[in-house]
Parts: sequence; C-alpha cells; structure tokens
Amino acid sequence: MFTITALYHFTRFPDPAALRAPLQTLAEAQGVKGSLLLATEGINGTIAGPRAGIDAMLAHIRALPGCAALAHKESWSDTMPFGRMKVRLKREIVTMGQPDIDPRASVGHYVAPADWNELITQPDVAVIDTRNDYEVAIGTFRGAVDPETRSFRDFPAWWAANKERFHNKRIAMFCTGGIRCEKSTNFLLQQGVPEVFHLKGGILQYLEDVPEDQSLWHGQCYVFDQRVSVGHGLVPGDYDTCHACRRPLSATDKQHEAYEEGVQCPHCTGEYTEADRARFRERMHQMRLAEQRGTRHLGA
Repeated sequence: MFTITALYHFTRFPDPAALRAPLQTLAEAQGVKGSLLLATEGINGTIAGPRAGIDAMLAHIRALPGCAALAHKESWSDTMPFGRMKVRLKREIVTMGQPDIDPRASVGHYVAPADWNELITQPDVAVIDTRNDYEVAIGTFRGAVDPETRSFRDFPAWWAANKERFHNKRIAMFCTGGIRCEKSTNFLLQQGVPEVFHLKGGILQYLEDVPEDQSLWHGQCYVFDQRVSVGHGLVPGDYDTCHACRRPLSATDKQHEAYEEGVQCPHCTGEYTEADRARFRERMHQMRLAEQRGTRHLGA
C-alpha cells in the first residue's frame, strides 16, 4: 500500500535552489516518487511512497524555513501512481502570472466541507470553479460557474471580462486541493470583491469528509497522477489519460475513431503536427517494450 500525499505551503524561500538537492536525495533514499515544485513563494506538490518514506519527507519539509505549519492531505493506492521523483524550480508554485498576489497577506474565508453545501445553495452566492476546463469536464459542484479556462493563468482575464455578472454576489470558490483558491481569493479581494469564500482542503477534502448521499458534487475529480480521477471516499475513478495532451479520457473517448493510444485523442486531434505524433508513437513503442521487460518507461 502506497501513501499519496498532496501538500502546499506559501512561505518565503530566499534561495529555493538550495533546497532542491536535499529533497531529491531524501526522496530517492526513501522510495518516494512524485513531483515537488519550489519557488520563492513556497512549495507545492504530490508525492507517494511507503508510510515511513512519506513521514520522513514531511518531517524534512516542515523543518524548512516557515513550513512548520504545513498541512497535507493523504489518500492511498495499491500501486505506485508515479514513475519517478522530480523536484523542480519554478517562478510560481501555481502559475497565475500576477506578481502582486500574496496569499500570506490575505485570502478568502475558509469554509469547512461540512458547511460548504449550506453556503453554495444560498441565492446570493455565486460558486466559481477555478480549475482548468478539462478538469471541470469530468466533475464539478451543482450550479458552479465554469470559466472554461485552459490554464489558471487565464483566470484574471476571465474575471475582468465577466465580473459584472457577479455584481452584489458573494463569491465561493473551489479547486482540487485548495492552492489555486489561495491565489484566486487574494486576487478577488484585491479587485474589491468584499465577500470571498473558498472550500478548505479543496474538492479532495470534501469528497473525503462528506457522505455521498449528502454530497452536491457530481462526477469525478481529476487528480494529477496515474489514478487520473477519484470519487467519493477518494476511491480511484474510471478515467484514463491521453499521453499526448494529458486530458482525462472516458471509455467512450477511447472508442472514438480519432483515438490512438499514446498518440492522440478526440480532444487533441488538431493540436499536434505529424512530427509530434511520430514522436508520441515512438514513446508509446518504448513504453510497451519496457512493459514487456517488466520495467517502467519514464515517459509513462
């Protein structure tokens, strides 16, 4: 059994590059895989490994400057959901492209999962899904507004074009684990929105805490690992991933005439060149050869 841990924490790292190698080394020594992002604004990522390895990683991260209060969320899998460990340096730990955003200064009101249903069913509350379009496509809260953004960087422009729709409304926002709402609620507060709320712990905490028969969530929740999606109780869902565009694929998508495993899916047939597809076919070929050898190709 592997423990899967999602974490983020906003703090100030004067030299994030100095933190990279010790994290990478510890993860490899402890059999931990996944992805961690480091930036001057903090740390973000999802990792998986044996219980002792995850505990060692969390202890190391909490010993970093300003990270003692780091919170994390856990789920479990019978198989390792990552192929390798990557610790990467980024300009932002979640990219919004707004240099003045600082969640350490102010964020919206946190709403516990147990109180979320009551809030979002109020007539003066507008509920906004801050995730990408391909995430929203497989599941969201009843009545939530979908900004139809391709990336989180697009959210500020969407708000500028649509803010009049939400005049005199309280705004409730949600995302997968909470990190995008830390930035988006700070952004809306800076834009002068007086009452902004967000789901504490994100969709994952809601699906873990709220019984399915009381839930206002419909569909599945996209996750950024090889489980692809989870449902209530964080049980792995039934979606696959297109290895070309990384969008989630349903069983129906994989029956489509445009689908070619590892090369293209109905969602991305017009997005890549023939050279790209040739490269994807070669990657898929190498993945199959690795599987026959009983190993795992790093592109998987």
